[in-house]
Amino acid sequence: MLCTVALGYRVREKPTLRCLSSEGNKKSVLFVCLGNICRSPTAEAVFAHLVKERGLTDKWLIDSAATADYHTGKNPDRRARNCMEKHSVEMNHKARPIIAEDFRKFNYIFGMDEDNIRDLKRMAPKNSTAKIELLGDYDPEGPCIIRDPYYDDDDVGFEEVYQQCVRCCKAFLDKES
Repeated sequence: MLCTVALGYRVREKPTLRCLSSEGNKKSVLFVCLGNICRSPTAEAVFAHLVKERGLTDKWLIDSAATADYHTGKNPDRRARNCMEKHSVEMNHKARPIIAEDFRKFNYIFGMDEDNIRDLKRMAPKNSTAKIELLGDYDPEGPCIIRDPYYDDDDVGFEEVYQQCVRCCKAFLDKES
């Protein structure tokens, strides 16, 4: 596996990946947070649920990833899974780090906070075609930052993340539909 170094960050590159986003006019979105076990898999699951409800599954490529590889291969946090189950939203994901190809494969890469955005911009290869944005910029109620609930003692923060993701993903999907 090759690595690209971008401003001190190592981004794994796979030798070749087909660019699914350009095939069949599929739009593509990648949700990113620090560890890919709380916020970004929640956003991925919520967006996939909304896309399915609208009958647009064949028009979207949806995934999530981490800026760090702390939890690679692990399931989302138990509290995130419980929250999704409570809302009847399917969540099937294993944490993975973002790779260089993601910056070409996806039309949109959404970070959850300013640290994610800063890291994504530093990691982006020169030939990146993805639009990097805060997911929270689509929240009609604000705030722009989707706070990390990982260190919370309860499930309240995960419910807040879920509600923010619903608002943001609906607004983004409305804009793109």
